[in-house]
Amino acid sequence: MEATEKKRVLVIEDEARIAEGIRLNLALAGYEVSLAPDGIEGLEQWRAWQPDLIVLDIMLPMIDGFSILKTIRQEDEKIPVLILSARGDTKDKVKGLRYGVDDYLAKPFDLEEFLLRVERLVQKSAWYEPVLNYTKPDYPLFEGDHYRFGDNHVDFVTFKAWCVAGEIILTEQEITLLKIFIANRGRPLSREMLLNAGWGYSSDTSTRTVDNFMVRFRKYFEKNPKDPQFFKSRRSVGYIFDHT
Repeated sequence: MEATEKKRVLVIEDEARIAEGIRLNLALAGYEVSLAPDGIEGLEQWRAWQPDLIVLDIMLPMIDGFSILKTIRQEDEKIPVLILSARGDTKDKVKGLRYGVDDYLAKPFDLEEFLLRVERLVQKSAWYEPVLNYTKPDYPLFEGDHYRFGDNHVDFVTFKAWCVAGEIILTEQEITLLKIFIANRGRPLSREMLLNAGWGYSSDTSTRTVDNFMVRFRKYFEKNPKDPQFFKSRRSVGYIFDHT
């Protein structure tokens, strides 16, 4: 990664040993890293420094991680956020998803897995940049690891999508949800079913987490997100992928 191409990663973590270890490994991987030891400084650096990715702990001094995430999502829907937390139970994961987290990794974590997740997420900082001289891949409607609908193409191997928003990198959760919709195209799906099938949450979990992903999908794939052609709402049910 060239110096001029370095991506910025803000690590909001109060445990100095963990924070410094993350900083060192990210720097060795070619990222520019800034550390914030508490919630207030984390929010200040996010606004002032404009990072490409935020690595966020949940249990923080001053302001907890969930409150930080909620604040960020009120102002910025696109910046990728990766939660690192020793609290890996389902309720915390659901809460993080409800507030719009992109990925969730429980401590202790494997360093190689962490770096791979960072690499994938940090590319999302360019998800709305137009692609110049773009030529659509000549894929059929569905063939193995590729899927096409309308002017949109998805590659499930590279996690890339070529769509009305340009060329983007999808997260693992976005890919999972897309596969569920494609496998059930034309069939209304409840939020609970999508959560349970996509992430293994119990059917009695009450959450509107999927709504956050639908907002993204419409921005990615719909020419008019307010009048979607593919990702449609079904009142009192959930959503339907209308592509048969």
